[in-house]
Amino acid sequence: MGAVPGGIDAAKGPPMTVPLRHFLVGLALLVGALLVGIGLVVESVPGLGGLVHVHLLLVGWVCVTIMGAMTQFVPVWSGTTLRSRRLASVQLALVVGGLVGFAAALALGRLPWLAAFGAVMLVGFWAFVYNVGRTLATVEEFDVTERHFAVALAFFVGLTGLGVLLAADLGSGFLAGVGVSHAGVRGAHVTLAVFGAVLTTIYGALYQLGTMFTQTELHGIDGGLRAVEEVGHPVGVVALAAGRLVGVVALARVGAALILLAALAFAVVLVRRLYEMRVERTPMHARYAVVALALAAWAATAAPAWLRSPTAPDHVLGGPGSAPLLLLGVIGFVILGTLYHVVPFVVWVRRYSDRLGFEAVPMVDDLYDDRLAAADGTLLFAGTALVVAADLLAGASGTTLGGGARGPALAGMSLVTLGVVVFAVNALSVIRRHSPGTLVRVALGRFAPRGAVAGADASDG
Repeated sequence: MGAVPGGIDAAKGPPMTVPLRHFLVGLALLVGALLVGIGLVVESVPGLGGLVHVHLLLVGWVCVTIMGAMTQFVPVWSGTTLRSRRLASVQLALVVGGLVGFAAALALGRLPWLAAFGAVMLVGFWAFVYNVGRTLATVEEFDVTERHFAVALAFFVGLTGLGVLLAADLGSGFLAGVGVSHAGVRGAHVTLAVFGAVLTTIYGALYQLGTMFTQTELHGIDGGLRAVEEVGHPVGVVALAAGRLVGVVALARVGAALILLAALAFAVVLVRRLYEMRVERTPMHARYAVVALALAAWAATAAPAWLRSPTAPDHVLGGPGSAPLLLLGVIGFVILGTLYHVVPFVVWVRRYSDRLGFEAVPMVDDLYDDRLAAADGTLLFAGTALVVAADLLAGASGTTLGGGARGPALAGMSLVTLGVVVFAVNALSVIRRHSPGTLVRVALGRFAPRGAVAGADASDG
């Protein structure tokens, strides 16, 4: 994967509808997660609403989007062929079906159902890991992005296994008899999920996208900073997860320190890419700037809590303000910013790439509306800032989001939700106006009504 890869062969990836379907489903689940989040602030969500919110956000939006992106771009950028197009469709059905059942069981208090739905999700994720892993295995020599993706796949296997154990324990309490606590397994599960699978994927993707979309290359101190992140981050994730699992504070503290150091190193690399940028600024670049700022701010808020008590259940993502900085400011802005190129790119390759040089065609960035992109960026930034402020206020008072913190939290979640809706309108308009097929065809594939299939690639499904 070079900084500006050439000779892209989209035929090596799955049909266009496969990654786009992942993105559409992910967006729908994100809206659901944000609505549940608003409901939690006003205390109107039944059952284990907090777990519903977290799983819809991380599994439903973040992980489903990562699955779609990796399935599309690993074979395309690595110059190899996807192992199985059929598995690329099956993985989505299994993960989303299991997640919907899992969320319903949590909301309804049907805890004995959790293990079964968790197992369905596990099979879906392992199908994804097998498919992308076997695809990567055909690459002769990994670059930095491919190395990150391979490590992330290993974390996906571990986190889903622990997730099924947690689900079974909620229904039966069997962990009490095997020498580990539910809190310990939960801490390890969240660590492998957020910092292992998700953040490792994000770092790997940004080494590629950050250079490609700024037309720069890593040089000078970037090499040393990359080494700090590439070694320190996965080692830190394993150490922190293991320390939390078995309750060894010293081991967890070492892992936490390594993750924090790696985050700061990567933030500097990203800032340098944006500073040296040789192209006109786009909404995606503005989002990456927010990511660098939020990553450094997350490290600053997480460090005191992690270095003091990294195994504490309320310090899983850091201290006050850390969770929204990481989930919204880093992960959220990376995914939405990247989708502003991924979705138009996938559509552009299928619709316009073979016309290039023969007729006037739009550029990738011309497919979406700049004004809507600026509007959703502003809404997301303002909403994230309010949620972070509310979390800091709640932490300072030693309470949950109540009192003076509830108002900013509700306003912030509302702005974030509105920003996501604006983004969704912009992204959907790209598919509706430029995709060879219809939105219904993209969403339903071979199950779409006959009239919606007209103009679509017959191989899509």
